[in-house]
Amino acid sequence: MSIKRFAIFYDRAVKTKGSEEALIALWPTVLSTDELTDIPDDRWLSHMTKCVFRAGFVWRVIEQKWPGFEAAFSGFNPQGMAHLSDERLEQIAQDERIVRNAQKVMTVRHNAQFMLDIAAEHGSFAEFIAAWPGDDIVGLWALLKKRGSRLGGNTSAMILRGMGKDTFVLSNDVCAALQAANVIERPNPSSQAEMRAIQAAFNQWAEESGLALSAISRTLAASVG
Repeated sequence: MSIKRFAIFYDRAVKTKGSEEALIALWPTVLSTDELTDIPDDRWLSHMTKCVFRAGFVWRVIEQKWPGFEAAFSGFNPQGMAHLSDERLEQIAQDERIVRNAQKVMTVRHNAQFMLDIAAEHGSFAEFIAAWPGDDIVGLWALLKKRGSRLGGNTSAMILRGMGKDTFVLSNDVCAALQAANVIERPNPSSQAEMRAIQAAFNQWAEESGLALSAISRTLAASVG
């Protein structure tokens, strides 16, 4: 069964939101390759950590406490974070300025080292992310999950979107739209075959519409409700 045309979901989303302008206002900001490359790696580690802590938690609390996180982790310099001792991580895990989750605190050291490894291979972590092709964004998710710590689920996609890298996010509404479009058969896709099918659908819709992956993603979500 062939997948449905994106225009069907675009029209539904416009109707749901009341106007084309209201829909477009929902689309995330996408940065250029040069703009992404210019983002310092400490900002990538900072946002990566924020998304790790937000997963399964109240986002508002993390946002309110974020200045405390920046102070506790000394600005998230990857070189310094990669060399934190177990004792220092234990101290940070008891810091009242942050959300005290020892397992998530430990991810900072792991992810800092992961970023340094990528930087050694590609010049900087930012350069690596900026150069990754959008027609295989699920491949980038898979790499982040494999080599990083606690970067599975939608965490990698939220990191990328928050930093301006074009990506779709498999929210419940997006998955519902993908089912309606005959792309997937179940509401919680996770297999490699499902990820390939989803990527292929987004690639097709991007070619049809000329829109960014993130715009297509938000439009699909808006078409549901």
